Amino acid sequence: MADFREQRAAVKFCFLLGKIGTETLEILKAAYKDDAMGKTQVFEWFSRLKNGEMSIDDKPRSDRPSTAQSGDWFFHHDNAPAHTALSVRQFLTKNGMTPCSKEKTTEALSSISKDEFRQCFEKWNKRLDKCISVSGEYFEGD
Repeated sequence: MADFREQRAAVKFCFLLGKIGTETLEILKAAYKDDAMGKTQVFEWFSRLKNGEMSIDDKPRSDRPSTAQSGDWFFHHDNAPAHTALSVRQFLTKNGMTPCSKEKTTEALSSISKDEFRQCFEKWNKRLDKCISVSGEYFEGD
């Protein structure tokens, strides 16, 4: 992703000189060629400046992962059930399927014996080791 901070400073400079958005866009295109901000971005920044927002810093976005000071990632957990996503619901409907309720899922998982679960987990672990040993390349069988 390109860092447009320098161009945002240029947009602010043009704004303060009394230029309009289209003039500023042309100036940016002349200076930055293919790397220039797009029309939408220029007009968005002009709108912010007209509204008195004089900072050229991006606004914080809640949809971006935040990092701790140590650089570790904090992960966002979405509490919405997976089957509520439109694409999932469309797929299920198209294929004549319906999502399971939490109760039915819990009931089905509870019916698996500890021994069956252990065996399944061991098989999965072996398969994971195999995947690691072939550096993620495709393989069949055990």
